[in-house]
Amino acid sequence: MAWPAIDIPVNERPVSKKNTKHDFAPGFQLSVLDVIILAVGLTAAFALATAVWWCGFVVGFVLGHFFLFCNVVRMARSLELAWAAVFVVLAVATVALGIPGWQVTVSVSLFTTVVVIVVQIRKPSYHGLGWRWINPELPNWWESRVSKSTGG
Repeated sequence: MAWPAIDIPVNERPVSKKNTKHDFAPGFQLSVLDVIILAVGLTAAFALATAVWWCGFVVGFVLGHFFLFCNVVRMARSLELAWAAVFVVLAVATVALGIPGWQVTVSVSLFTTVVVIVVQIRKPSYHGLGWRWINPELPNWWESRVSKSTGG
């Protein structure tokens, strides 16, 4: 059965609710909570930017990465945390000490973004946007994990 709007099989369509443990729902994901977080975050970023530009920038930069990591790439938590650690250390140093500065902070953070995405898409469990092209063996990997967890 295909999802009528864009002819994607039902078990492969984007989801708008949390999946149960054994649902197979790879690809782009967007929930109502994600939309609320994005709307509130964008509003906060613009409001903060009018007062202190870098405050708005930080909120927007982190918000953009939240969307990229959670909805598009569907990043593993450990990789999200690695990126966050790099960004937080650099951003705090920039705000508190004035070094390394926003240009270096953004450049290193974007480089780290590319690295964690490359690491994620090379995993046999990659299930983000473009998974059919990047990881066509995902359904087999998923089935082997489900059968192991259910004792089958």
